[in-house]
Formats: sequence, C-alpha cells, structure tokens
Amino acid sequence: MSAHLERLVEIALRDVLDPEIGRSVVDLGLIYAIEAAPDGAVAITMTTTTRGCPLAGFLKEAVAIAAGAVEGVTSVVVTLTYEPAWEPVMIAAE
Repeated sequence: MSAHLERLVEIALRDVLDPEIGRSVVDLGLIYAIEAAPDGAVAITMTTTTRGCPLAGFLKEAVAIAAGAVEGVTSVVVTLTYEPAWEPVMIAAE
C-alpha cells in the first residue's frame, strides 16, 4: 500500500503550481522524496528554486494540503531542504 499511496500523493502534487513559473512542483523537480508509512503517514522532502524563495511557505503549505487530501493519508510532514540545490535541469520535459 505504501508505494501505491506514494504514487497517489505524487499525482495530487501535480495540481500544486508554482505561481511564478506556472508549472507543477512535480514537473519542476521540487519534490525530492515522498515516503508513505503503512499507517498513512506521509513525509515529503522538497525544495524551492532558490534558497530565499519568497513563496517557500506558500508552496510548503500547498503541498501539505494537496497530500493531506489524498484518501488514505492520515498525516503529512513536509520538510524543506536545499541539498542538493535545485537546478533548471531538474525540470521535466514538457
């Protein structure tokens, strides 16, 4: 179930758009990891395009809300990291 839940969360995160770029956080490569425990607890590790991104709080909250809306998710913890640093090559091809 954990891998299935992780996939469902990833799909939900495709609806979270970076308002400056207009692409999803998944397509931009901002989501580094999604880990789901058997009890439905989800841990997401993500980054922003720059260390001083003024939208970091907004994006982190939007990711938590989107993940929390997935059926089977019981809790969500979103951790922001800058290791490795985000680079434009992480953007998925359109």
